[in-house]
Amino acid sequence: MLDTPQNYTGNAFTSIDFDKRGRQLGFISFPHSPHDDAWGVTQVPIGVIANGTGPTVVLEGGNHGDEYEGPIVIGELARDLDPGSIQGRLILMPANNVHAVRAAKRTSPVDGLNFNRVWPGDGMGTITQQIAAYVSQCIFPMADAFLDLHSGGSSLDILPSAIIEPTPDPDLHRRNVEAVRAFDAPYSVVVANLGDQRTATATACRAGLVTIGTEMRGCGTVSLDALEICRKGVRNVLAHLDVVEGGGVRRNDRPVLELAGPSAYVYAPVDGIFEPFHENGETVSAGQPAGRIHQTWDITAQPVTLHYGIDGIVYGKRHPGRVSPGNCCIVVASPYGQRA
Repeated sequence: MLDTPQNYTGNAFTSIDFDKRGRQLGFISFPHSPHDDAWGVTQVPIGVIANGTGPTVVLEGGNHGDEYEGPIVIGELARDLDPGSIQGRLILMPANNVHAVRAAKRTSPVDGLNFNRVWPGDGMGTITQQIAAYVSQCIFPMADAFLDLHSGGSSLDILPSAIIEPTPDPDLHRRNVEAVRAFDAPYSVVVANLGDQRTATATACRAGLVTIGTEMRGCGTVSLDALEICRKGVRNVLAHLDVVEGGGVRRNDRPVLELAGPSAYVYAPVDGIFEPFHENGETVSAGQPAGRIHQTWDITAQPVTLHYGIDGIVYGKRHPGRVSPGNCCIVVASPYGQRA
């Protein structure tokens, strides 16, 4: 069983023995005492598959509860993968933001927090903060690589892509790019989250882990093409890391894209109904009209036209038509390293 690291600040516990060979499926339990359960726990599902010698790879799904392809793939691996077919250890976590997963929400209904904006967490904080602290303080120190499998969620439709987390370490950057190319998604995109370092992938990079993210469409549903891309991509990365047999892993050699700062995002300035002018994947230019917002409840109001701030392709679009000021309507991906 895992010896609790000295720097772990929380009270979580698990019956999983991280050093044991074979397959184990269980939970990490976080003491949770709400109104209706004085001595209850929040149970975060976890699987460990280990055999032979090799790297430890952590796979996270359910970082947001309305993103489904990654959790499906991780659950399949946890149940179906033959331990004898791997060399190394897989730590499989399909529903880390478990309350949000059960509620199919981006944020936790327990404390209202976005799990991907609380890292590295707080072992004595709210449940969301405690889960992040356990992963960053107990799981990451055992690991060599981290796959964080996202989709666009309920509010975005995104081109299926593997994500490169920026890091100032040139060697880690090179290894991250190699692993993302091995995933072989249709697009490889550098996503810096506008510089926000409170994410799982930013924390994994600070811990020195080879880090791969994904965005697998979204719209709050399961996309069959994205699900298959995710299944194959995870296997490709595990082969790239020599955890499973892979033969000749095909690598995406297409140009890397990036979300190049605030100009990549088109935000709603008013309430209304957003009408996009372009489909995902279309080439667009800075200054070009991106869409317009209709205030259909006011017949006298002229639509408000929005414009792109950068050249590139439409990478993602808002899924609900209804928007409020500050909502992200369009995201544009540009060639990496060619910021305006």
